[in-house]
Amino acid sequence: SEVKVFRVTGEIKKPNYQTIFRKEVRALKPEEAIEAIYKELGSKHRAKRFQIKIATVEEISPEEIEDPIIRKLTQGEMERV
Repeated sequence: SEVKVFRVTGEIKKPNYQTIFRKEVRALKPEEAIEAIYKELGSKHRAKRFQIKIATVEEISPEEIEDPIIRKLTQGEMERV
């Protein structure tokens, strides 16, 4: 199966900290993308899963990728095929 790029948006609500986020992740399925977001934000912001509210998960094309690292990984994959 093929690795896709997903853009996940939502917000983190902690007692003394609140922010919105928009991240791009590589995953096979939307469920895996959500899991990756929980892991990354939980690690970086010390947020529990119930404090992270995910609003949207959308698959994006390689042209729409904004994250330079994700773009480079995806382009490198395409060149090898």
